[in-house]
Amino acid sequence: MPLPEPADPPATDPPADRQPGTARPHTAPPPSHDVLRSLLGAWALTACSPDETAAVEAHLNHCTSCAEEALRLREAVGLLHAEHSLDLDPLLRSRVLAGCLGRRPARIPVPGWAAAYDAEAARLDALLRDMGDAEWRAPVRLKWFDGHRLTSRNTTVAGVIGHLMVVDGAVAAALALPDPLGEHAPGSPSARTEAYWHAEPDATGGTGPSTALRELWREQGHALVRTVSFAGRGASDLSVPFGDFTLPVRDAFLDRAFECWVHAGDIAEAVDYPYELPASAHLKAMIDLCARLLPDALAERRRAGLAAPPRRLVEAGAPGRTLHLEVEGPGGGDWYIPLDSPAAKGTAEEAVAHIALDPEAFYQLAAGHVPPQEAAVGQMGDVEAIRDVLFATASLSRL
Repeated sequence: MPLPEPADPPATDPPADRQPGTARPHTAPPPSHDVLRSLLGAWALTACSPDETAAVEAHLNHCTSCAEEALRLREAVGLLHAEHSLDLDPLLRSRVLAGCLGRRPARIPVPGWAAAYDAEAARLDALLRDMGDAEWRAPVRLKWFDGHRLTSRNTTVAGVIGHLMVVDGAVAAALALPDPLGEHAPGSPSARTEAYWHAEPDATGGTGPSTALRELWREQGHALVRTVSFAGRGASDLSVPFGDFTLPVRDAFLDRAFECWVHAGDIAEAVDYPYELPASAHLKAMIDLCARLLPDALAERRRAGLAAPPRRLVEAGAPGRTLHLEVEGPGGGDWYIPLDSPAAKGTAEEAVAHIALDPEAFYQLAAGHVPPQEAAVGQMGDVEAIRDVLFATASLSRL
C-alpha cells in the first residue's frame, strides 16, 4: 500500500528572516498509526517498499501493540514454510523484539531465574565504575578447592573480569550470541580462562584499556539478560555445556550469579572495599542450586574414591539416608541432601546428620576459600556423612 501524499501547504507570506524566492523546506509528516498497522502484514511477508519498511520498523520501536502484532505475524509467516520444522526456535521471539527495540532501551520483565545474575552483575559493575588504572592492576588471588586441597592463582582485577567474561561466553554461545573466544572455544571454565589469559596478556595484567574491557563484559551481560527476557519460557531449558558438565540455562544463570558474587568479593578484598551479601531471595536461589548439585558432586567424589561408599541403596525416588543442611539468617533455609544415591529422595525423617552455618560461612565453603574441615559450621550426627558433604560442597568451587 503506498504511503499517503501530504497535502500542499497553504500559501503564506515568507517569514521575515527568509528572502522571497528561497525554497521552502519540505518534510512529509509520518504515516499515521492506523496506516502503519495496516502495513504489518505486508511487512511480515517482506512485501513493503523500502520507504514503507523503514516507516514500519521505526514505528515498532515505540509502539508495543504493533510490535507484538508484528511478532505474531512473523511467527505465522514462519509456519507457512513447510520444509522447516513446526517446532519454532525458542529464541525467535528474542530476535524479533530485539530488532524492533534495538535502538531504544525497553523495560522488560527479567525471568526470576535470571534476576540474581542481573543483580550481581550490576553490583559488580558499580564496584568497577570508579576504579582507576592502578586499581585495575591490583593483584587478586583467586582461590578454589580442587577436590583434594585448596589451590590458588594470582591475577589482577582486569584478569578477573576477563575470566568472568569468557566463562559467561559459554552461556552466550548456548543462546546463539557471540562467544568472546570465537567458534572453537574450549569447553571448561578453566580452559576458557587460560586461553583468554594467554591471548590477552595486557588485559590480564591490567595494562590494557580497562574501560574497554569493562564495557565488553557489561554489554555481554546485558545481552544475556535481554535475550532470555525476550525469549520467554523456551530458553530456560536450553543446555549450556561447561566442559565435563552441563546445566540448563536457568541454572547456568544462577551459577554465573554465584561466581559473580564470589569474584566481586575477591576484587573488593583486593582494593580494600566492603561488599555486602546478595539480596535474600537471590542468595536463597544460589544456595538452592548448590544444594541441588550436591548429590551428584558427592557421587562423583565417591566414584573417585574420595568419599565413603553408600550404606543403604534405595530405588530412585524413594527416601534414603539424608543430611539436613541448614543455612541460617536472611536467604537461608533447610535442604535435605540424599547421601547414598543422587536418585534417592532426601527427607527430614531419614536425616542421620545435621549441618548448620550462616550465609557467610556457606559462601566461604562453597567458594573454596576455606578448607572443608575448617568450615565454621555446627555439626550433629553421622561424622562420616558430615565430612563427605562438606568436601562435596567445597568441590563445587572452581577457577
